[in-house]
Amino acid sequence: MRYLIFVLLSFLIHASAKAELTIEISQGIASAIPISVVPFQVPEGLTTLPEGIVRNDLERSGHFEVLAPKDMLSHPHVQSDIYFTDWRLLKQEYVVVGRVTPLGDKYQVQYQLFDVFNETEILAQTLTGTAEQLRDVAHRISDAIYEQLTGIRGAFSTKIAYVTTNPQRTQFSLAIADSDGAREKVVLRSSYSIFSPTWSPDGKKLAYVMMEDEGSKVYIQDLATGQKELISAQKGINSAPSFSPDGNKLALTLSKDGNSEIYTVDLRTNEWSRITRHYSIDTEPNWMPDGVHIIFTSGRSGSPQIYRVNVETEYVERLTFDGHYNARARLAQDGRFLVLVHQAERGGDFHIASLDLTRGLLQILTEDTYLDESPSVSPNGVMVMYAAKHNNRSILAAVSVDGDVKFLVPSKTGDVREPAWGPYLN
Repeated sequence: MRYLIFVLLSFLIHASAKAELTIEISQGIASAIPISVVPFQVPEGLTTLPEGIVRNDLERSGHFEVLAPKDMLSHPHVQSDIYFTDWRLLKQEYVVVGRVTPLGDKYQVQYQLFDVFNETEILAQTLTGTAEQLRDVAHRISDAIYEQLTGIRGAFSTKIAYVTTNPQRTQFSLAIADSDGAREKVVLRSSYSIFSPTWSPDGKKLAYVMMEDEGSKVYIQDLATGQKELISAQKGINSAPSFSPDGNKLALTLSKDGNSEIYTVDLRTNEWSRITRHYSIDTEPNWMPDGVHIIFTSGRSGSPQIYRVNVETEYVERLTFDGHYNARARLAQDGRFLVLVHQAERGGDFHIASLDLTRGLLQILTEDTYLDESPSVSPNGVMVMYAAKHNNRSILAAVSVDGDVKFLVPSKTGDVREPAWGPYLN
């Protein structure tokens, strides 16, 4: 059963390498999976509490209704202390207990997941990490619990990238953070506008566009070293980079031949190939998982629509037919569906929609925000993060692919836009 929630995430973006996150549930209907994550037994002075992170992860997923610690009748840490009758009285289906113990210069985190009605342990793990790694450990716990109870791989351990601007729009930053917005790290600061960040398949690099004095340029930046490589600074437009599934090629939009077309470049050999040939604008390429096809936006039908091209044969076919405007498409990792910016009729609002590529069914996912743009799908295909306007501010927001779960990610210090959800790192 699904739990429709609207979560307001107060995402405090600072110039430092950290961001704090506060979750406020403002709307909830129906019923989700009732679960209790009991406060773990922790050594005195420990500031990162894994169970709080797990609780927030599960709650914002929308699949779980998480009981607040203050509403629990007891706080057990091991199985022998659990009175399952109490948890059944609270109508809980699952309970998580755990403890954190020092282990040299690290910490050992042990947890157990119990089925309340059957009074059985269904998951148990022992994980180890430094104090700085406890947040990673907590996300791994969330991933494991989520997969155990839903059958879907969790994506709490993944990263997101995005662009922030100050209120005066004179400074731009490219940043990465945990999927919940915590531990922000600015990887690039510039007085030039930054656009279209996109992850390499291994999660080690970001490609992006920078609008410099001479025009737009496409770069790839190594996240470990900070070193950036200029990929394209050709005459005219250089925009919308997208890594191939194997990471060896980059698709992008160039207008060096007089019109906006889709090109690819082999990052190993620097061999360039032109993929589209049409007098209309072709832009916003995104590789399909097969590495043979690219989806892109084109105005060749009279209004922006989504097309698919075979990079070997250059055969083009149209994918979207509903609505006046469909653009900025991004594929789910398994290629079953894509998400896009949709305008039903001229002059209408821009919303995020999904398109089932097998059935051709288009579903509008967002209605609470406006001027929605830049959708990006989580690697497990469950959530879509996008940029939007809310209360006259540029924010990030997220919605589940079925439209049931929604949350906002507003910035306290400026505008946030251009989100890109990173891949699984292992």
